[in-house]
Amino acid sequence: MKREVVATGKTVEEAIQSACKMLNADRDNVDVEILELPSKRLLGLLGASDAKVKVTVKETVEERAKNYLMEILSKMNLPNVTIETKETDGGILFDLKGEGLGVIIGHRGETLDAIQYLTSLVANRGEDEYKRITIDTGNYREKREKTLTSLARRIAQNAVKTRRSTTLEPMNPYERRIIHTAVQEVKGAASWSIGEDPNRRVVIGTEGGQKNWRGPRQH
Repeated sequence: MKREVVATGKTVEEAIQSACKMLNADRDNVDVEILELPSKRLLGLLGASDAKVKVTVKETVEERAKNYLMEILSKMNLPNVTIETKETDGGILFDLKGEGLGVIIGHRGETLDAIQYLTSLVANRGEDEYKRITIDTGNYREKREKTLTSLARRIAQNAVKTRRSTTLEPMNPYERRIIHTAVQEVKGAASWSIGEDPNRRVVIGTEGGQKNWRGPRQH
């Protein structure tokens, strides 16, 4: 929820200072809208009027992200979800807790990824320094990473054994990185990406296999 007040003063700056004091905020951390400029007494007939301003505290990246998430959850009829935040290396993790959160994950995490992408856009709008936004629930992302890592290693080992490549289902950039990292751990195996997003896929084969690769064998 935005924190804002309307304040008056003999000058615009005085009105702003008064508002900042009421909000307990620094001048650099607020947005100012001038509602009325001060006027002087005219020919001794009309009284002078004060300046009037509306001052709003700027939301932090975390506040914008959390407010946007709460709005999405409300529209999905999930108003009672608890949002826990945690600082990560270069970003913020939002962990959603509550009942009926399967709908937030969606098919293979597609809904969760979409919400994360949109929240990141909103949270980082107008910011000079980008903060990575991660949204998780029920430890889904860690479980998904373990599943993909296991899958990649198994297919990579099979590729080395059979000298045949396998093309995986379309994945987002984050999941493709997990696959590539896991394949690198298997001696003699290699991986590369084909296609364009959102249908970009990873192919798992053998070292040097990309040169002779002729088409996808689906998995």
